[in-house]
Amino acid sequence: MEAPPPSAKPRGLALTLGWRRLLVALVASTLLGLLLSPAFPALSTARVIGREWVVGLAALLAFGLFEQWPARLPQWLARWALQVLCVALAVPLAVLAQYLLPHDDPRPFWQVGARLNGFFMMTMTGLLFAPWIAVAALFRQRDYAARSQALAFELERSELERKALDSRLRLLQAQVEPHFLFNTLANVRELVDAGSPQASAVLDNLIAYLRAAVPRLHDPATTMRQELELVRAYLELMHMRMPDRLQFDLQAD
Repeated sequence: MEAPPPSAKPRGLALTLGWRRLLVALVASTLLGLLLSPAFPALSTARVIGREWVVGLAALLAFGLFEQWPARLPQWLARWALQVLCVALAVPLAVLAQYLLPHDDPRPFWQVGARLNGFFMMTMTGLLFAPWIAVAALFRQRDYAARSQALAFELERSELERKALDSRLRLLQAQVEPHFLFNTLANVRELVDAGSPQASAVLDNLIAYLRAAVPRLHDPATTMRQELELVRAYLELMHMRMPDRLQFDLQAD
């Protein structure tokens, strides 16, 4: 049995917006929204959470985008560092985009003290948590990749050991079967020369054994029924050669 092929790693949006990542981003954003809600008396809790969701999704998109793009990086720039940096940049940009949207107060938000304070508070809170969440996700990914690689190596090692065992078994069979066949034929000749009535029975059992054994030379995969037929024919031959020393009873469910 061949080892199962490893499942293909998701790419593109399937990787970036995986349900676990979305769940972490939304839960973290909701908790931050609840934490910041008292600092925004002019906004409902739902609106604060909604703004944090936008920030969380922007950070998630940045994390996933630069996990896959660009395909090659300069040697001095690590992929994980690029991801964390882009997550940190996505936070103020997402907050800024929301504060630039039309508002009841036509003045720019930086000219309104309360809104400017809200901008800085939401930005600093996002910068405080988002990069660390990204770092934790990267450590988890690295641990998962290491465990997956170790499992793949273990499966490959087990498969190689199984193939080596099969090879040793086939070599042993190749050494034993000719010896067994020649001894049985010699026994049949002796019985025929002696005029023994057992010669015909031994020959019939030998034919049954060969009928069960020969197909295995071309197709190593066998069924339980074929194995039982082979064992039964072999034991019948051994029983006729050693009737007093060998008794057997085959049972299978």
